[in-house]
Amino acid sequence: MSKKPENILIVEDEIVTQRYLKDILAEQGMTAAIVIDNGEDTLKHLEKEHCDLILMDINIKGPLDGLRLAKRILEKQDICIIFITAYSDENTLDEAVELSPYGFIVKPFVPEDIKIAIQIGYKRFLVHQSEKKKHCAGESGSEDHVIVISKNLIYNSASKLLLEKGAPVDLSARQLHLIEILAQNINNVVSKEMIMSRIWGDMQANEISLRSLIYSIRRKLPSLPLVTYSKIGYLLKSEKSYY
Repeated sequence: MSKKPENILIVEDEIVTQRYLKDILAEQGMTAAIVIDNGEDTLKHLEKEHCDLILMDINIKGPLDGLRLAKRILEKQDICIIFITAYSDENTLDEAVELSPYGFIVKPFVPEDIKIAIQIGYKRFLVHQSEKKKHCAGESGSEDHVIVISKNLIYNSASKLLLEKGAPVDLSARQLHLIEILAQNINNVVSKEMIMSRIWGDMQANEISLRSLIYSIRRKLPSLPLVTYSKIGYLLKSEKSYY
């Protein structure tokens, strides 16, 4: 049986939803440690108390919405955050995805939605934490899964993590997908069309979207040996000479 989070924090400003979530958690044998309806009180609480998982509504009271609040929290500590949202517009979801949450729950929801989101999200969180501890201890895992990019950067295809100096790099889902595509084709040019097809699928995407994604990952990882081939595509260059 998968391990369940013991201390769950609910950040939600609708009283009816607060009660509904607490009832759902109780039915699943989980307890909400506390319910908070705004960002400032959430930050104060987390300075004093530990929690395993946060159910975070994107639209909450006060100057900090759920997205800004999650960013502030993740700057200081690793916590499994699952967003709850009544919004399904692409801009809101894209902004949320940039924070690499462990799940989304869209209102209105049913108990099964909460159960599945927590089971999957918390399991992923524990796997990532385990990988982080292993790699910080110098255990890179099977060499078959390791793609050497540079002295400080490797991609582990088994755990789907980019590691910098042994620690996972915090990337959005699309940034990580881009790294995966390029790492799988290390030292080979990957066409723009292939990248866009694999990342966006049937969704509307253009070269502006791709350039924005490339820019964001270069800004986050200026040492990444990512080469642009004008009008063709991109290449991730392996610098194995370091090894």
